[in-house]
Amino acid sequence: MKRKSKHNKTTYIKFRCTQYEKKLLRIKAKRAGLSISAYCRMAVMEDRIVERLTEEQLEAYKMLVQYHNNFKRISNMFRKRNPRLADEVLRLAQEIKTHLYNFKK
Repeated sequence: MKRKSKHNKTTYIKFRCTQYEKKLLRIKAKRAGLSISAYCRMAVMEDRIVERLTEEQLEAYKMLVQYHNNFKRISNMFRKRNPRLADEVLRLAQEIKTHLYNFKK
């Protein structure tokens, strides 16, 4: 999420860092879809910086959503015939949902 500023960004700041720190800044900024300067500005203002999901992470997220939905359906199917199994499957669906919430953080 890019923040619009009312002020022109014309002041330059230079600071020293190691090659490792520079690479790390570049990587983290890229993951968040930001320039290094935008990343540093957001970090210093303590704004929330969110990394974009990779294709693999996005696929895993979609798969977990599908698993969650399927296990909820299975739980509902067995509710009358085998309540114990239904509860176990529902617990598994809730565990998957917890992991989905962690994905969003």
